[in-house]
Amino acid sequence: MWKIYKWDGHYIQGEFISEHTTEAAALKKAKKVIKYLKATKRTSTGPSDVGGKKEIIIWLNGDGGIPLGMITKKINKKTKENKGDAKVSTE
Repeated sequence: MWKIYKWDGHYIQGEFISEHTTEAAALKKAKKVIKYLKATKRTSTGPSDVGGKKEIIIWLNGDGGIPLGMITKKINKKTKENKGDAKVSTE
């Protein structure tokens, strides 16, 4: 599941917004609620990244690269890449 978080003034992963089954749906909801300008996708690969969690993180930035929120998805052996998950919009 793709989970959307909004910056709460203190933490980037502060306020939980919603969760979605596809990346496209998560990006659409984030665009509506957070109104980000640029999305950057990153995959953590293991123990050295993000506290040892394997997950996909999409950072949502505003003007001047100010972080506004993030979208996360945990990766496990059963997780498959869906057709809608292949690309990320950078609008």
